[in-house]
Amino acid sequence: MIINRHVAADKLAGYLYHTTSLRELIDWAEWAMMEAEFDESDFSTTRDVVARLGVADVRAFNLSWSDCEELLRRLGYRVQLQVLAA
Repeated sequence: MIINRHVAADKLAGYLYHTTSLRELIDWAEWAMMEAEFDESDFSTTRDVVARLGVADVRAFNLSWSDCEELLRRLGYRVQLQVLAA
């Protein structure tokens, strides 16, 4: 599998939408760093973002909302939040 900025953003969005757990996101990122290939056109940024996701289970590298926003921004995306009444 080739990891590009769209794949990384999709995985991070899955976490924000609660369709992917933090553990699943971390496991995917660790797998990607060891086994996957990174698209050359986005190599440095995508690799850095995926590496950051891979350490989100370390206390010093917790993954906050602002971290997610920044990582998505680096990948060329922006977050738009919508709050609806229940």
